[in-house]
Amino acid sequence: MSSLPSNIPEKTIERLSEYRRTLMNLHAQGISHIFSHVLAGIHGITAVQVRRDLMLIGFSSDTKKGYDVEVLIEFIGSILDSASPMHVAVIGMGHLGQAITKYFNQKGLNLRIVASFDIDPKKVGKNIDGIPCLHMDDFEKMVDEMDINIIVLSSPTEVASELVVPIINAGIKGVLNFTSKPLNFPRGIVVENYDITTLLEKVAYLVKESEENNM
Repeated sequence: MSSLPSNIPEKTIERLSEYRRTLMNLHAQGISHIFSHVLAGIHGITAVQVRRDLMLIGFSSDTKKGYDVEVLIEFIGSILDSASPMHVAVIGMGHLGQAITKYFNQKGLNLRIVASFDIDPKKVGKNIDGIPCLHMDDFEKMVDEMDINIIVLSSPTEVASELVVPIINAGIKGVLNFTSKPLNFPRGIVVENYDITTLLEKVAYLVKESEENNM
């Protein structure tokens, strides 16, 4: 692991994750080097921003051929990834939870969805996309046994608040909340509230503004 300070801005961390996914796709296509302005163009930002992000994590190996794609993938991984794979579980295996599970475990990252939790008897006890679906009654016990660190919350919004205490009691360290209800956790638990409705309304507003400005 890198010994760099942990105060990297959140937006930089997000872009580093995006850079790595792009680089991994390029590497799979046989591309060995990429210039900062090309990487920037793919992400709709400036080359200065790309170079600033990479310099912030201590990477500055920009040769006449550009960045070595494989080396940069490994370097970003040394910053973003833990020393050993981090285990993730999904609460709520409706359509969204199943889509998240299927999509995520195809990415080959240092994060693995190892379990899901639900109360629907049609789902509990079955494997969904290769992931065991367990009952919420066993949540705290299985989090401990399976060394789960992070929860992806895709349960119905109306029950989201009821899951805060079990998540805290289980010792979970991070929550990605896909319900439309913002949830608050005590310090020591990282939470990202991802409200799809708000984001979609934001996109709709920007489309409306663009159309009005072009009239």
